[in-house]
Amino acid sequence: MREPFIAGNWKMNMTPSQGAVFAASLKDALKGSRTKVMVAVPFVTIPAVLEVLKGSNIIVGAQNMSDQKSGAHTGEISALMLKDLGVNTVILGHSERRAIYGESDSFINRKVLLAIAEGMEVVLCIGETLSEREGGHLEEVLTSQVTEGLKGVSAEEMKKITLAYEPVWAIGTGRTATPEDANDAHAFIRGLVAKLYNEGVAEELIIQYGGSVKADNVAALLSKEHIDGALVGGASLSVEQFLPIVNFGA
Repeated sequence: MREPFIAGNWKMNMTPSQGAVFAASLKDALKGSRTKVMVAVPFVTIPAVLEVLKGSNIIVGAQNMSDQKSGAHTGEISALMLKDLGVNTVILGHSERRAIYGESDSFINRKVLLAIAEGMEVVLCIGETLSEREGGHLEEVLTSQVTEGLKGVSAEEMKKITLAYEPVWAIGTGRTATPEDANDAHAFIRGLVAKLYNEGVAEELIIQYGGSVKADNVAALLSKEHIDGALVGGASLSVEQFLPIVNFGA
């Protein structure tokens, strides 16, 4: 039985002081919850949020990291820096990193391998644009992103990987893939992982859905066989909106 995993991606929101206040409210609201929950926090906000959430059941993750351990990489944040803070989970390959900052599958793969080598857990994001879906390239895009993104990751190391399927056209637009469309994509991804590894790895793999997940659509999405959680954007910035999403996974 796959346990639901709900993650909130704050993106470039929440200053350290704002994040600390919000985290305190979230901690109180989720007291006693058994759902696996993560908030992915801007780098500078991580220490303040970690301090507030110490001793809670809420994981604090990072939204990105460098593909290098250290060195002359101005403005980058390394896995070692994140681990030293106490962060052990990182989102990689988010569609905004791919589209806005030009991150390729091979570049993202280097990050994945480094994170795994450092003992971290990874939420690897994959998903197609609207033109790719309408052009009939959904399976081609997902095959490339999954195959290249996981290159060099062993079957045993797949226990450290969560995949997040996020159709790019549904992120922040208010549009959402139908539960049936999303489930079909998740089923395709799970089948692909079974071919790359084996049925056991595929059945244990958590695949989140991301793309305008809200309180009023989460039930329909998470009721589907292959949808194991959610990567939540805007709705994770409000306790009132995020709480029912988390509680549905309970």
